[in-house]
Amino acid sequence: MSDRNTTHAAARRWVDAYETAWRTNDTDDIRALFTDDAVYSTEPWGPPWTGADAIVDGWLRSRDEPDTYTFEWDVAGIDGDRAFIQARTVYAPEGDEKDGNAYRNLWVIDLAENGRARAFTEWYMKEPRG
Repeated sequence: MSDRNTTHAAARRWVDAYETAWRTNDTDDIRALFTDDAVYSTEPWGPPWTGADAIVDGWLRSRDEPDTYTFEWDVAGIDGDRAFIQARTVYAPEGDEKDGNAYRNLWVIDLAENGRARAFTEWYMKEPRG
């Protein structure tokens, strides 16, 4: 990315594409988000998924089903090719172990020149109920 505005626009396109992949759980949609050698950290303290194949496999193993959550987000900051996304995810009251839970999210995305993520880390905190 060449400047702050370019990175900001690329980050917005990337998160929009992420939301599409989140809804479809389609292998091609997921793979299109990441470089072949990308690193996806589903939590900052756990082992990452490394490489596009591992990312697709990990995503599909832990996927959310469509229409089981809502998601609101905005770009919180840009630093070079790195974007910070602040978000909130709320899961529907029925479904799986995430039933009715809400999470505050901070995503750190390192974008390549082609707009794909070289690295992606999710930080999340569960909101207290009630």
